[in-house]
Amino acid sequence: MFVLVNLKAYPCDPVAVAAAASEVAEEYDASIAVAPQAAHLGAVTETGAATWAQHVSPVEHGSHTGSTLAEAAADAGAEGTLLNHSEQRLKLADIDASLDAAERADLDTVVCANNPDQIAAAAALGPDAVAVEPPELIGTGTPVSQADPDIVTNAVEAAADVDPSVDVYCGAGISTGEDVVAAGDLGADGVLLASGVVKADDPRAALEALVEPL
Repeated sequence: MFVLVNLKAYPCDPVAVAAAASEVAEEYDASIAVAPQAAHLGAVTETGAATWAQHVSPVEHGSHTGSTLAEAAADAGAEGTLLNHSEQRLKLADIDASLDAAERADLDTVVCANNPDQIAAAAALGPDAVAVEPPELIGTGTPVSQADPDIVTNAVEAAADVDPSVDVYCGAGISTGEDVVAAGDLGADGVLLASGVVKADDPRAALEALVEPL
């Protein structure tokens, strides 16, 4: 199971969280990545943690002030990028263009979506993975695998019907190892989470609790 920790814009020490993720990943032979703010990509990469951008813009080199250029994210050490998170929605054409940008920069990609129908549309664009995240559950501590497991199983089926090579991740409310195991039991290949680790009193302990049952 792949665990992607999105630091969002929370008031945390991104280097400390990333260092803990790197240590836990090595100790438990787990696949853990951290997605910090763009300005912190380089510092997070230096911890040895697998590092993802929170977003890359649907642009090429040129006059695009304020954009997150995929090549710049890659140069800073990013291995992949989130796209279309519910807090950074994109039009379908922009998702496609951001995927092209990520491909140019050799970044792995996961496209977020709200429901199985959107998962199917996202999978058709050819990302490496899609992630189903009902926005009403984000940050609640109630995992989608518990609140509405059919969303996860239907998302897995929807993606497989379009392109079986696209992995499916489960997000929204993930905070415990039981949540991660439940997501896997429903067919998910990984999980996205944020507050369960970033807001924890001890992020390392929270990460250990996530991967220990795997």
